[in-house]
Amino acid sequence: MIRSLTKSVLVSAALLAAAGVSAQPSDSAYVATPVTAPAKSVLMTRDTAWNVRDGAFVTVDAPMREMVACQLVARSAGQLSGFTARGKAFDATQLDACNAKAKGAKTVMAKADTTPATAN
Repeated sequence: MIRSLTKSVLVSAALLAAAGVSAQPSDSAYVATPVTAPAKSVLMTRDTAWNVRDGAFVTVDAPMREMVACQLVARSAGQLSGFTARGKAFDATQLDACNAKAKGAKTVMAKADTTPATAN
């Protein structure tokens, strides 16, 4: 079952590539631009195949919320310098939230203040 699902996904990815997911994606496409050049030509996140076009991961559609799609790519590919979903680019706040899940991202924990409070 898993093998046939994997084959189906790979065939779908090949068909997307053959159909010419262009470097200038349509308004329905998702584009994730990693900070470092992609090492692979195809990236799989859950059930979505992302093809590399001009240094960015591109897919026609992702069956999930835009932030989740961004975070899944960041988790696999590392920090992203940009993410566009259906023609709309993420702003700095959204991109920071996405990159919080990036591979190699450091989680910063605030230290609790242990000094005793003084009475006035």
